[in-house]
Amino acid sequence: MTGDPYAHLKDNAWRELAEIDGRLERGDIGEAGWHEQVATLVVPAYLAATTPWEQSGQSGSRSDWEYSRSLIADAIDRGGTFLDVGCANGFLMESIVRWTPFEVEPYGLEIAPELADLARHRLPARADRITVGNAVQWQPPQPFTHIRTNLDYVPRPRRRGLVEHLRANCDRLIVGVFNEHETEHTVEEELRSWGVEVAGRSVRSNRRKRGMEYRVLWIDAQ
Repeated sequence: MTGDPYAHLKDNAWRELAEIDGRLERGDIGEAGWHEQVATLVVPAYLAATTPWEQSGQSGSRSDWEYSRSLIADAIDRGGTFLDVGCANGFLMESIVRWTPFEVEPYGLEIAPELADLARHRLPARADRITVGNAVQWQPPQPFTHIRTNLDYVPRPRRRGLVEHLRANCDRLIVGVFNEHETEHTVEEELRSWGVEVAGRSVRSNRRKRGMEYRVLWIDAQ
């Protein structure tokens, strides 16, 4: 069971993810097991998908992908490098170049080797910019202008560490896209509880789920 009344409106696999979180909380699995079980849930679905956006986690049409993900570009305030954490097949790396008027050089970090291989196959000209690694532990070879991530890429106890680590390696950390009900601000409140000041946000209503919103937040370097 989840205490979130809007969970059924968010991610399609919320029940399975909640079960994995529960196993970690009970001590049935460790953090490595958490990542393994999430990968078992996510990777086969992504690899079996037939469109670039579905391979990157978006069900529906290309229009749905553009609508739900392109608000990430609102956080891009200058040209430079852009690291997509959890890049999957690289479709966001490919798309961000179109969405922003600034000149950005996209990079990708992916914890699942199979998805990183897919991204390299899709984007051969950028294959050397796609790295396999756990974002909490990975040491970037360079600072980035922008880094994009989601908090749920790591177990809940690791989220603050993820934000602090990535923020220390970029000018602006972008969190999202994520789904929240219009009446809640859970992600922003979690960030503020760590003493993190949110510099800006972009919100777009979910066309398919009443009351839900796609959201992006951004945090500037200290």
